[in-house]
Amino acid sequence: MTTLLLHNATLIDGTGGDPVPDATVIVDKDRITWAGPSADAPDTPDATRVDLGGNSVCPGFFDCHVHFSLPGKKGTPLERAMRPASYLYFELLERLRVTLHNGVTTARDLMGIDPGVRDAVADGLIPGPRLLVAINMLSQTAGHADFHLPSGIDLTPYVGGALVDTVDDARRRTRELIAAGADVIKVASSGGVSSPNDDPTWLGMRTEMIAAMVEEGQAYGGRPVAAHAIGRAGIRAAVDAGVHSVEHGYDLDEDLRAQMVEQGTFLVPTLLETMSPVTASAAGARKSAHWHELAHESIAASAAAGIKIAVGTDAGLSPDHGTNLAELGLLVRFGGLTPMQAIVAGTLTSAQLCGVDDRLGSVEVGKIADLVVVRGNPLTDIDSVGEPANILLVVKEGATVSNRGGFAVP
Repeated sequence: MTTLLLHNATLIDGTGGDPVPDATVIVDKDRITWAGPSADAPDTPDATRVDLGGNSVCPGFFDCHVHFSLPGKKGTPLERAMRPASYLYFELLERLRVTLHNGVTTARDLMGIDPGVRDAVADGLIPGPRLLVAINMLSQTAGHADFHLPSGIDLTPYVGGALVDTVDDARRRTRELIAAGADVIKVASSGGVSSPNDDPTWLGMRTEMIAAMVEEGQAYGGRPVAAHAIGRAGIRAAVDAGVHSVEHGYDLDEDLRAQMVEQGTFLVPTLLETMSPVTASAAGARKSAHWHELAHESIAASAAAGIKIAVGTDAGLSPDHGTNLAELGLLVRFGGLTPMQAIVAGTLTSAQLCGVDDRLGSVEVGKIADLVVVRGNPLTDIDSVGEPANILLVVKEGATVSNRGGFAVP
């Protein structure tokens, strides 16, 4: 693998530090060996020099809440039930590719794909962002993962759900998921907007069940627990049980925000999912109108309280795959983050959530060379990052995977 010297760029390194104009980034094999002002860069005569044309270089971005098994606006889970199981794997190819090419080099899939997909990407069999997988989302019967329909059709396995109704069931299924290779355990402690049998105000998985899963995750190598939690009762159950992250978190109050800050609990607000109403049912449309508005109203208070915010989108549920980085602009628009803070949320903070910040999430010497070149300056136009045409170059592990900018890279 050739040594690359990327120059004539503004460096936004993901740490929140001041941008570096006229910067150079040097990549040797899959690692960053230099990042800083071009005037101070070491002499590297054998490197392949790549002029980035005055654009901006950022770390590879994260999406910490995706569903690659779901089709976004291009279909419904019922359609999956009409196909052989193997058909999904061919659908995954384009979803993974477009996500990677549009700037996401690491993604956390919170329901629906198994470790075989993760490992196929890691082994180079298929292109895509590196993956962390939950395999299933767990809830109780009549909870958010229960997709039994009145007709008698059960879509639960087709969306990646699994039902547990006792503490012992929760422990057992957590152990089974860990044995199967899950990187993270996903629970639903509240009802949902799109699910057919519940409401976000309802309490989902009870505190004692979630706490048992947190305990099992810690006992087996420190697997984190992520909680789908929209309504206040569900958020409280998840936070009291000690989950690592709250997904959505629309109905947080000041006491819960303070508790999350004290415990170091992450929030993944998935604002992109709230930009489209649920249209599958009248009940879903009613729920989404209320809860999506609440999401827009509450995120600023959560950010101001000092909760650690990571980027996630629910891509596949309603957002289309590949639109992930539009979330950054929404964090600025609704959350009051600065463009720099939004970029940090999508890079280093998300890497911290995923437990990989020792090697990913920022452009620093010794870290894996995941890099994204963005047209112009995203600090003056953060919404530009969400436009795929502005993602000019994507480098993953030192290798070019997308080159819309036509740069002279190997």
